[in-house]
Amino acid sequence: MDIKTASALRRLRLVSAPEAVSFLLLLVCSVLKRTTDFNGVPVMGAIHGILFVLYVVFWLDAWNKTKWDIKRAALYFVLSVLPTGGFFAERKLKAEAESAVIASRARREGVVGA
Repeated sequence: MDIKTASALRRLRLVSAPEAVSFLLLLVCSVLKRTTDFNGVPVMGAIHGILFVLYVVFWLDAWNKTKWDIKRAALYFVLSVLPTGGFFAERKLKAEAESAVIASRARREGVVGA
């Protein structure tokens, strides 16, 4: 894996968990808005919107750099619109990056089958 691909995956990974947290907080704020006098939806909506746009931009960059098939790219996008999907995306991206690093090291060292 080259440095640009690794960086793209890392950026997507770093924004996926905060995006998921902001989504959950937005849901909580929505419930509180309807049940109490507290209205945090405008603030949380803006924060979540920014994080979601960042996720989509980083997702497109990672898709372009990694050359994912449509099924894998769609999976990471669907995970971004599920309330806790960002946590799963972060874990899957971490595992994918680690396996790519191991395969790259094996190829460099001349291990057969890598």
